[in-house]
Amino acid sequence: MTVLRDDAGPVRILTLNRAEARNALNSALIEALYDALCEADADASVRAVVLTGADPAFCAGVDLKQAQLEGAAYFERYQSHNCITRVAEMATPVVGAINGPVFTGGLEMALGCDFLIASERAVFADTHARVGILPGGGMTARLPQLVGAAMARRLSMTGEVVDASRAEQIGVVTEVVPHARLLPRAVELAGQIAEVPAPIMAGLKEIYLKGSAALTDPALAAEQAISGARSDTTDLGARYAEISERNRRQIRG
Repeated sequence: MTVLRDDAGPVRILTLNRAEARNALNSALIEALYDALCEADADASVRAVVLTGADPAFCAGVDLKQAQLEGAAYFERYQSHNCITRVAEMATPVVGAINGPVFTGGLEMALGCDFLIASERAVFADTHARVGILPGGGMTARLPQLVGAAMARRLSMTGEVVDASRAEQIGVVTEVVPHARLLPRAVELAGQIAEVPAPIMAGLKEIYLKGSAALTDPALAAEQAISGARSDTTDLGARYAEISERNRRQIRG
């Protein structure tokens, strides 16, 4: 199964389960994750969701090998099953438990969570530009709200890798915990959310979403309009190999 589902009382735990591919979003995972998010959102007994990945990574983002083979057809799949943007559209609160590396579309997905906590092993990077793809899942709308415009531009333009400690310092995550404590801590926080009466929590989430809409909606519209027209989907495999090696060097160094 590409997405594992487990319930801890009113908390639904969804785990991306393509560990051998660092949970990159191939067609099977895209569709399974989208369906799992929709099912959780429609289930009144689910009061909060924890989203995480099977070790060693949270999500490497777009499956660039499949994208290279399919070209535009790969990206068209997101028109009906956009698991990246679906996270931010959830009426149910979502806690992101970042267990390892999270890049490009995986980071966009994570930024759609209500808040993130991270394992000490987590690393973050927006490598869209490095592999010739413009962000289209909300990166340029949501990242500046967390880290400020200048830092967001720096991260997107350089593709630099940020470790968990620095991610907490700049506001990407709210807390860093030992790796073994990540999922229990995420479930604990989600459980606290689930204790709040459902109508109150629904209203609170709606207030936050509407309050940020003045910033996110125009930015999302601009991102989506420009991204499709200018992204280069040719030779993705070679660029992916290059950026992956550069990321590994930064993580080690």
